[in-house]
Amino acid sequence: MILSSDVKANMAALSAIKERKPDVFVIVRAADPLSKDKLEELGADAVVYPSSLIAKATLHDLQRAESQRSATRLHQILKSIKTLGILVHDNPDPDSIASALALRQIAASVDTEAAIIYHGEISRQENRAFVNLLGIDLVHVDEVHPSDYDMLALVDTATPGANNPLTNYENVGIIIDHHGVPEQEVLYTDIRDVGSTATILTSYLEELDIDIDKRLATALLYGIRIDTQDYKVHVTPADLAAVTTLMQLSDREALIQIESPTMSMETLDILGEAIHNKHITGSYLISNVGVIHNIDALAQAADYLLNLEGVTAVAVFGMNDEKIHLSARSKDVRVNIGEVMNQAFGDIGSAGGHSNAGAAQIPLGVFSGVRDRTTLLHLIEEVVTRRFYAEIGVERDE
Repeated sequence: MILSSDVKANMAALSAIKERKPDVFVIVRAADPLSKDKLEELGADAVVYPSSLIAKATLHDLQRAESQRSATRLHQILKSIKTLGILVHDNPDPDSIASALALRQIAASVDTEAAIIYHGEISRQENRAFVNLLGIDLVHVDEVHPSDYDMLALVDTATPGANNPLTNYENVGIIIDHHGVPEQEVLYTDIRDVGSTATILTSYLEELDIDIDKRLATALLYGIRIDTQDYKVHVTPADLAAVTTLMQLSDREALIQIESPTMSMETLDILGEAIHNKHITGSYLISNVGVIHNIDALAQAADYLLNLEGVTAVAVFGMNDEKIHLSARSKDVRVNIGEVMNQAFGDIGSAGGHSNAGAAQIPLGVFSGVRDRTTLLHLIEEVVTRRFYAEIGVERDE
């Protein structure tokens, strides 16, 4: 380590060392970015300079202070109520469920009773295994009413009606998410640019010194892993810090069981339909799987088709008795697939997501005049395909 305040002396020392012992790992102090570049040209393996170190340390302290402030404020809000309804997004995924579980734990620390409420289905086999193996209690929205609770919290979803069953902000006091922008200000909002909502909740638990037991650690770790696609997509230092904490506390055997469930016949059939009915224009793929019951299988099909050679963005859709459901995925840096979903379908339904994953739901009321199912499926395919390709900005191949 060459750490004198004389940069010229540091350069001379570095040159002498590298001339005699070129394989020695050398860390050198610089004065500014320009001297840093010169030292690297001379063979420095690592270069540090005080202003950069001070800036990084200050930023870290500011982020930590903001995190502590946010956690403390949330804690105080939860102390002021007796009951909390925690709403996750429709057909919730592990990140959404794990984050809600952590918020319920924080509420319990101040004797506030909380319930995790969902809409839709938990039908994807990994998600069912996740809920069942960890014994997570969820309440379907049909069994309760928002007015049953002193306050509502939206977790991993930020706007009523956008992938959740609410129609307005009434009684919503808390919003915690890692993407999206609320259309209305509420009592408490925390939206951070991180890979998963579970990362935000993990920071709360640490700042408030609330015990993270094995079940909760396992849930949060799996939530981060799924939303960052095995730590490959939009991973931030905050996500990695949370993973480091949770890894030591989690149940490895439970994680293995969650990741290796059996596949249902319906999921297999939907995957087969998605492959058979795929339509590719350039590097973009869209597929109609027809009538479905297992909504989560659309996401599985989209994940699978995104692995096809030459494909960079995928949308898979199907319908049930009430809605058209779409699931989309992207690995194209030019395409924010959540915004594509919102722009393409937000005016006729609810839609959203983030840069690499999105979803949309369109009420069948739009097609209420069509009685014949074959005609209905054809019209749906035409509308969805046209809107999807138009928003992405490519001309559809006929």
